[in-house]
Amino acid sequence: MRFASGRRPISLAPLTVLELSPPELVACAAETGYDAVGLRLIRATQEEPLRPTIGSTPMIRETRQRLDDSGLFLLDIEVLRLRPDTRVRDHFGGFLETGAYLGAQQILVTGNDPDHARLADNLAELGVFAGEFGMAPNLEPMPWTDVRDLDEAAAIIRRCAGGNVGVLVDAIHYDRALATPEDLRSLPRAWTRYVQICDAVLPRPTSIHELRHQGRNARLLPGEGSIDLVAMLQALPTVPASIEAPVEWKAPPGVRARAALRAARDVVTRADAGRPQLSA
Repeated sequence: MRFASGRRPISLAPLTVLELSPPELVACAAETGYDAVGLRLIRATQEEPLRPTIGSTPMIRETRQRLDDSGLFLLDIEVLRLRPDTRVRDHFGGFLETGAYLGAQQILVTGNDPDHARLADNLAELGVFAGEFGMAPNLEPMPWTDVRDLDEAAAIIRRCAGGNVGVLVDAIHYDRALATPEDLRSLPRAWTRYVQICDAVLPRPTSIHELRHQGRNARLLPGEGSIDLVAMLQALPTVPASIEAPVEWKAPPGVRARAALRAARDVVTRADAGRPQLSA
């Protein structure tokens, strides 16, 4: 994949600076030098603030204006959960309309349904529906969801019969599931539209509680831990990298975002410089 700037874009994921509202997040990403940003339009936990982020609200209009003024592109929006009771066209229309208004490219999706056949049907339907708005859903395997790892995600996506769906590899979940670069190379390359990067410590957690805590609250910046991010990135297509790195560091969000970008740029540069050939 070739980019206008000649380098792989790096996006600021909302979990890195979760205290910021969408317009604040866009401003932070622009001020600290990112190429793109991701926005959380639906909160992931009950502890997160409930913000007016669906529909043409003042907050969403301000977010769109800041995106226009900054020149950043909106890489992804989150988070859609596919549950047993999901009715795609009934439940997700407002989210997709808002994402289209903002200019989003990708959608982060989690699998919260133990019936993987039903989950695959809903994901396939979401792929069709999202495509009507110019977006594509990407299923992210996480150890505390009903899609725990890459193997489970790949099996579900294959059941979607080549639809408008992909897989989102997050470095910490990739590492905690003991996946390898060979596992990544076995995936169809068209499935990967972007990747999330961070780092993490050893030893790996052995409980779901600790896996969830580290994933949501206690990651490291790229290059500061034990994950071989260079090998991981080189096993995937050259796609935008979103840095999702909530760290236990009580610095202002702009300071954390700037440090995250510096760390991510170093890892991405090393990974891309070591490729025999940049390819999609």
